[in-house]
Amino acid sequence: MSEVRKSNNVVATLASACVFALVFYFSYSAIQGPYGVLTLYKIETNEAQLKAQLGALKQERAVAQNRAYRLSDEYLDLDLLDEQARKVLGFIRGDEIIVQ
Repeated sequence: MSEVRKSNNVVATLASACVFALVFYFSYSAIQGPYGVLTLYKIETNEAQLKAQLGALKQERAVAQNRAYRLSDEYLDLDLLDEQARKVLGFIRGDEIIVQ
């Protein structure tokens, strides 16, 4: 009878060890794995950074589109044209003084 108890104890111990190993593996995977909580946190952080960059780029694009529209044939902003000519070509008027 002692042999049967020992074999039952061994089987129960092995079954417990297997269950513990499975629980540990799935817990570790749920936290550290490719679909785990930490990976999700990294992805969400990256998403927030990319959304901030997207917002900044959209704003830059809107400014650039506005300037391009103001220099287009449809709508010519003479002040902006004058500013660009002075900046790019170095033009000045005769009544202006350059301070450096």
